[in-house]
Amino acid sequence: MAIELKMPALSPTMEKGTLAKWLVAVGDEVKSGDIIAEIETDKATMEFEAIDEGRIASLAVAEGTDDVPVGTIIATMAEEGEKVAAGPVPEASKVMAEAEALVEELTPLPPATSEPVNVPVADPVPSPSNVAQADSQTANATPLARRIAGFKGLSLSSLQGSGPRGKIVKADLGLPSLLSPSPNIAPQMNVSQTMPIYDPPKGVPVENVKLTTMRKTIARRLSESKQTVPHFYLTVRCNLGPLLKLRSELNANLAPRGIKLSVNDFMIKALAKSLIEVPDANVQFGGDVLHRFSRADISMAVAIEGGLITPVIRDAGLLSLSAIAEQSKALAAKARDGKLDSGDYEGGTASISNLGMFGIDEMFPVINPPQALILGIGAGIEQPWKVEGEIALATIMSATASFDHRAIDGAIAAEFMAAFKTLIESPLLIVG
Repeated sequence: MAIELKMPALSPTMEKGTLAKWLVAVGDEVKSGDIIAEIETDKATMEFEAIDEGRIASLAVAEGTDDVPVGTIIATMAEEGEKVAAGPVPEASKVMAEAEALVEELTPLPPATSEPVNVPVADPVPSPSNVAQADSQTANATPLARRIAGFKGLSLSSLQGSGPRGKIVKADLGLPSLLSPSPNIAPQMNVSQTMPIYDPPKGVPVENVKLTTMRKTIARRLSESKQTVPHFYLTVRCNLGPLLKLRSELNANLAPRGIKLSVNDFMIKALAKSLIEVPDANVQFGGDVLHRFSRADISMAVAIEGGLITPVIRDAGLLSLSAIAEQSKALAAKARDGKLDSGDYEGGTASISNLGMFGIDEMFPVINPPQALILGIGAGIEQPWKVEGEIALATIMSATASFDHRAIDGAIAAEFMAAFKTLIESPLLIVG
């Protein structure tokens, strides 16, 4: 019996994915645990492992196909002894017909209309709707297409079916797809619907690069964040001198263990401890409620090819600096290799984005929904500063936080920034 391989849900929020690449061909033998495809989600490109053994009988979705719904059959695998016949990859219409079949049982029947008033007529003539209903019973169409045609009064006799074996599917009726949001559900924000899209200037050499699923998601989520979340910003400037000195001393002691602390590790720990010290900043807007968290899970921004991802360091306030260093290094490596699991990047109570290593003086980051706070770190710059009562050169770093004003007020935000500045300038408090 053939084994159906379906588009997997590689994260709790995944609804669609892009089949980026097939790593097998029709006729290939597959064992449990073999990597058979690369699936591009809104977070990363992830590997799809086989859980059964057999031989690839067909590939139902071509590589590079965008927005394949979770649960759609993407390939079939024959068990031992079954005949494998190579064949072409079906057209997109067949893929969508299979997707429609998945949701057909979940599609409610159209609301019943009120009972019409019976008015006697001399010569009854079949109404178009009755003709359509009779026609829909005999047409080569899916049950869903028949129901819709009967309700809408459409005749199926003149339609050319695009589904399997020439069946008429819902897409052939010229109506919105079943996969479109229901009218009573607010659709996800589409960048093209919220801002004008302009053509490139004429006469200028240009290359059109297709957006990845990750880049589309980044564009949508950050546009949504700036348009729906009331941002406000606070900046503090901190003397990094004591922290850099302590870091150098600690790294000398940790070197035999193969551990090296980065400045960003101190920032993550200081952010987490500040959130614990000022719990009213460790919150999330929830409509009629305010979610206040009892631990600090820090999402750290990692630049990868094609976009940005934010793996999470859990309960960072209680971790040692060496533990944060090990976790941040491991998570960053997994992110760049596309090996993150959904548990590595789901959640987080606040985010940090550090561009100091690129020489950026100051940054104003965009909030990562649904969080209410993100901290942006700039470079340490040597400049005149008051040090022990005298003007001297010191390494000064700017830290700017973006706050969701629906959840955090200015006074709370100022208290949080003061706590962060104190920790940075007295780094022994970070270690303690």
